[in-house]
Amino acid sequence: MRWNSTDEQSSRQRIRKRPMLMDFPQLVWPSVIKTIRNWIMVHFIIRPYFDREFSLPEFIQGTKQALQVVSSSLAGGEVKQLEGLVDRAALADLKQSLAKMSVAERYDIQVEKEDVYFSFPYQVGVMFDESDDDSQKRFVEITMVFHVLRGLKGMIERGETVPLNVGVLPEFRDKISICNYRFIKEFTKGVDSDWTVNVVNHFKPSDYVEE
Repeated sequence: MRWNSTDEQSSRQRIRKRPMLMDFPQLVWPSVIKTIRNWIMVHFIIRPYFDREFSLPEFIQGTKQALQVVSSSLAGGEVKQLEGLVDRAALADLKQSLAKMSVAERYDIQVEKEDVYFSFPYQVGVMFDESDDDSQKRFVEITMVFHVLRGLKGMIERGETVPLNVGVLPEFRDKISICNYRFIKEFTKGVDSDWTVNVVNHFKPSDYVEE
């Protein structure tokens, strides 16, 4: 009869999970191989051939600001405000997902950039599109992972000590969320382009813990 109990637990888990914003693999931790490859891509491909002034630390800081802007707009149901910052196809998916969420679930999406306690580029990629005979289109795509502790900013302002292992402590479990954002920019010669977001995902590890 144990399989019945397991099925019931799985059912309870599914009920507790909030709807995903987009259909995208849930990324949590860095990959050693990808980290090495990312370093090579930045220093031997992107900087020499795409953007000599590209700085990964500056890019990461900019993505945190984008995380705050995008998440705040989604939490308020203001998808239209994200036109130009988020890809059109992604906006359509996000609009459908938000319609399935409760007000509380949408509110939980909002992130303050100061609440990010760990972030890293999971994957850096370069893409070429040769479908245009006149010029070869070039794109750089970077997938970011953010670990967020809701209320971290307030804890720091109050002078509270934040444990280094905050991510595994039970008392903080329900306050932690992980965000996956993928950024893309066109670097085709003669094209002036900005970074835009084409993947947005937020999930809480506590939703996947069996109790």
